[in-house]
Amino acid sequence: MTTLFLQQTSPGGAMSLLPFVLILVVMYLFFFRPQMKKQKEENKFRQEVKKGARIVTTSGIHAKILEVGETHLIIESENTRLRIEKNAVSKELSAQYNK
Repeated sequence: MTTLFLQQTSPGGAMSLLPFVLILVVMYLFFFRPQMKKQKEENKFRQEVKKGARIVTTSGIHAKILEVGETHLIIESENTRLRIEKNAVSKELSAQYNK
């Protein structure tokens, strides 16, 4: 008596990679893409700062911009002038002061 065992064929190589690819797509859509968009907006904001604007630096200093250079700003806060890099600007507060 001869017994024949049939082997089940496993799905192709592409099907075994599908969960990994889906995880990468989800990570891109929910983590990397929004972060890149936010960073792009921040860089655009830093390049467009103008003299007279009120800002907050990344270290928490509230100040007014006196001069705008190519890579730096001169700001004034409480009768003190500081020279900072444009990358140190966190956000603009001019709208709050104009109310």
